[in-house]
Amino acid sequence: MLDHVEIIFENMKPMMKKLKKASYKQNMEAFVEDYGHYFREMTDLTETAENKDEAAKEIAEVFAESVEREFASSKNGRISGPLQLDLNFFMIYYVFPALLMTGHEDAALIADHLRDEWGSRFKDSKIQYTDYDTLYGAFREKIFGIF
Repeated sequence: MLDHVEIIFENMKPMMKKLKKASYKQNMEAFVEDYGHYFREMTDLTETAENKDEAAKEIAEVFAESVEREFASSKNGRISGPLQLDLNFFMIYYVFPALLMTGHEDAALIADHLRDEWGSRFKDSKIQYTDYDTLYGAFREKIFGIF
């Protein structure tokens, strides 16, 4: 399930650098094209599950475990503060919106479990999520008109 899902973060740095309205739109389109199959797999898993809530919880656990395994330091087994901040923003700007863009009725359930698992697993990571249209609408030329 969700084999190598951590690769969705492989272009995180360039996708977050100098984020403007036009680049966010292009980045999101490329992200969904390249990694949308992971989000469809998530919704397929809950759709066919007998217990949707339990399936969404398991998806969140597998997802967070894959990220932790990929990014945790080999010397202390934890993710550094600056890297965790980057991962959190990437979740907010790309992962959650891409999941919600599937339009699947279980997408919000999965997003809720992802948010909760992420917040409990990673230090200082009690994040929230919103959909792509809300985020995109918050940009002027730059996010919230700043940077």
